[in-house]
Amino acid sequence: MNTDRVLLREETFRIIGAAMEVINALGHGLHEKPYENALVVEFSSAKIPFEQQRRFPVIYKTVQVSEYVPDLIAFTGVIVDTKVIDRITDHERGQMLNYLRITRLNVGLILNFRRAKLEWERVVLSDHLR
Repeated sequence: MNTDRVLLREETFRIIGAAMEVINALGHGLHEKPYENALVVEFSSAKIPFEQQRRFPVIYKTVQVSEYVPDLIAFTGVIVDTKVIDRITDHERGQMLNYLRITRLNVGLILNFRRAKLEWERVVLSDHLR
């Protein structure tokens, strides 16, 4: 069995369920920040542990050159990235892989609130991609 496919499975289902609650209540097509903030409210009511806007250093040759600030981290292990874009592409997947490397986490969720139906994608950083 490939454990990457089931890593934080239940947790990601709960996050997606919360995102569906948000899109059903707010509708689609707003800017990203209202969805992020609504997820904070929904995570709190659903008792999903989270951090908002945690800072991570971006290191180049032992020197901090910047920081990465993810929208949300849920269950101490899932980066939650809210988007309002045409569709999730390789660009967003590649960004998420970089975010996972920076944070040293393994699972990310890209949530796209552009259309009436929530689009989401789960990204897993395998050991061979580190």
